[in-house]
Amino acid sequence: MFLIDSHCHLDKLNFNKNKLSKILKKAYSNKVKIILSISISLNNFKKIKKLLKNNKYKIFYSCGIHPLHIKNKKNIFKKLYKYSKNEKVIAIGETGLDYFYSKNNILEQKYFFSKHIELSKKLNKPIIIHSRNSGKDIIKILKKNESHKLKGILHSFNDNLKIALQLLDMNFYISFSGMITFKNSKALQSIIKNIPLNRLLLETDSPYLTPEPYRGKENQPSYIYYIAKYISNLLKIDIEELSYITKKNFFKLFKLNKLKK
Repeated sequence: MFLIDSHCHLDKLNFNKNKLSKILKKAYSNKVKIILSISISLNNFKKIKKLLKNNKYKIFYSCGIHPLHIKNKKNIFKKLYKYSKNEKVIAIGETGLDYFYSKNNILEQKYFFSKHIELSKKLNKPIIIHSRNSGKDIIKILKKNESHKLKGILHSFNDNLKIALQLLDMNFYISFSGMITFKNSKALQSIIKNIPLNRLLLETDSPYLTPEPYRGKENQPSYIYYIAKYISNLLKIDIEELSYITKKNFFKLFKLNKLKK
C-alpha cells in the first residue's frame, strides 16, 4: 500500500516532543511514501528547505503566500517566482482567500490570489487553494483568470456541494483532511460521496485537524492512514484500492514519474 500526504506543514510540528526524523520514520512505517510540505510565506519556504535538507524521504515542496500572511514587501512576487522555479517545488501556494479570520484586506487577498494564479500558469505548476467562507469569490476569480488553463487542488475542503461541483467542472482536484472524521462533519461525509474517485486526494494538514481516533493530539503525516481508512469505509471501497487511486491522482496532477518503491 502506498499513501500520500498531499498537504502538511512539517515545520510547524512540535519537535520538542518528537524529532523530525522520528516523525518521518513513523510516517514511512505507516505506508506514507510521499509528503508535500506546504509553505505559507517566503520565509517559511526557506525554513522548510533548510529543515528538510538532505533528508532521505520523498518530500516535495510548495511555494506560496497564505492569505493570512500577506505583506506588502517590495519585489515579493519576483522572489516568489524565483523560489517557485526550484525543481522540488511541484506546486504554487498555498494561496486563496480567508474571510473567516481576515475581512479587513479582502481586496489585497484577491490581488495576491490572482498573482499566484498567474504564476501557476507561467510555470505550469498546479495551484493549492485555501478557502474559508470564500468559496463564491474563489470560483469567480478562477473563472476570471482562465481557469481552463489551470490545474490545482482545493485543499481541506469544507464548503458546500455546489462549490465542489463547480471546481470539478474546472478540472480541479478536491482534497479531504482529518476534518471528515469529525462527528459534526455530516455535510462533508455526504459531499465526498459525490466526488469522482479520479479527482480525490488525501491530506493531514499537519499539525492541524487531527483525525479520529487521535483528535486532541498534534496531527502528523502518519495519521493519513486513519483518514484513508475512514474514507474507504465511508465510500465502501478497499483501503488499498483507495490508496492506489489517490496515488495515481497525485502522480497525474503533479506529472511525477512512477517511483520504484
